[in-house]
Amino acid sequence: MKRKVLATLLAGVMALSLAACGGSDAGSSAPASTDSGSSASTTTTTDTTATTSTDTSATATGGDQINLEMWCIATESDSNRHSYEAAIADVTAAHPEINFTWEAIENQAYKTKIKAAVAADEMPDIFFTWSCAFLGEFVDAGRVYCLDDSIANFQYKDELPEVMLGNTTYGGKHYGVPLTMNIVGLFANMDILAEVGYTEVPGSYDEFIACCDKLVEAGYIPFGCAGKETWCVTEYLESVIEKSCGADVLNDIFLGRATWNNADVASAVDTFQGMVNKGYFDPDGIALSNDEVKANFMQGKYAFYMNGTWNCADFAASDFGSKVKVSEFPVINADKAKLGQLIGGPSDTLAVAASSPNAEAAAQFTLELGRLICHYGYLDGCGLPAWTPYGDTSSVNPLTQTVSEICANADSYVLFGDTAMNADDANTYLSYVDQVYGCQIDGNGFVSGLAADIR
Repeated sequence: MKRKVLATLLAGVMALSLAACGGSDAGSSAPASTDSGSSASTTTTTDTTATTSTDTSATATGGDQINLEMWCIATESDSNRHSYEAAIADVTAAHPEINFTWEAIENQAYKTKIKAAVAADEMPDIFFTWSCAFLGEFVDAGRVYCLDDSIANFQYKDELPEVMLGNTTYGGKHYGVPLTMNIVGLFANMDILAEVGYTEVPGSYDEFIACCDKLVEAGYIPFGCAGKETWCVTEYLESVIEKSCGADVLNDIFLGRATWNNADVASAVDTFQGMVNKGYFDPDGIALSNDEVKANFMQGKYAFYMNGTWNCADFAASDFGSKVKVSEFPVINADKAKLGQLIGGPSDTLAVAASSPNAEAAAQFTLELGRLICHYGYLDGCGLPAWTPYGDTSSVNPLTQTVSEICANADSYVLFGDTAMNADDANTYLSYVDQVYGCQIDGNGFVSGLAADIR
């Protein structure tokens, strides 16, 4: 029963998020996409060769060995690292005919590397990508292998709901294997909140602001935010805009259906900047990485941390797990927004290069790998699964279960802005977000500047 309920929930999640991405057409260019939990400064390479075989869906012609290479962002500090390692171990053990190597690259460096590889047509056989406009540019360039036939022939195709493929469908054809999905969560250190009289995360915006004021008075910093990685700032800013203006307004702006020159958005940006000016944010955060901010939160420096729900895995696996709760950001303007309007949705994806000399073998290998990364990632609490869960899922941590409940009550989703927009627009957008966080421009400067620079 639990499996059936979750599958129904996830189908609804994707149905809500399809409109946010506009998945029927490829994006015009690729954005600097939102992180999936990795911000380490290291690059890791792991070579793996299979030793046993239980399935032959990716077979070599004439018994020859097939070499497959994959790039991803599952570095040592990434919440998804274990799910990749476990999945790779299973799939390579099933395929002695495959010589498989993989390289994990830090998030920001990866974006540069994969775009350069696409431009030069020097891609690995399999590569991690974000959905929507990011992958869409690669599809437009003819660099991505179509997976329609591969999925139709896949042994476990019935475990991959068609609705989960919407964000990687372009011109009616499928080009990506989805992994997990995440939303932006409001994580709270309940030990700190208890110090100022709260046993639950404040549910209304007025109560939330009162809580932040009490935290400042008591000498606590309400928020930690990594200004060194602008996507972390958007986790806060986009939530404030959405809960001020409503999901439809923000989604239409991200997709270019409406102008940035919106008075309500300007007011929401001023609301966010007001929080900065009131001392709600760590002033040192502007020069910190996400790993540093996350560590500070877990060590009790901040009361709140707004970031992707892939963090549930790391929080639940530590002693900190007993102190933290997750909720959604409260509604600021109830006339235009409501609870259940969330930032996030399905995005993390694996794809196959059209230039791969063994593209179909790579496609079948990728489908197996994606299914298992999803499985292990869900058990670890790195996000909600894009594939129908199987086996015993009773070990899923309470934080991830809470996220499932939040998503079960979702009204709508707006995909992370720097994923929903094309590359040039996303980079322009992120530059203005930087200026807001640094208090160099106000709300009017933000919306008028973006309206002039994004057309």
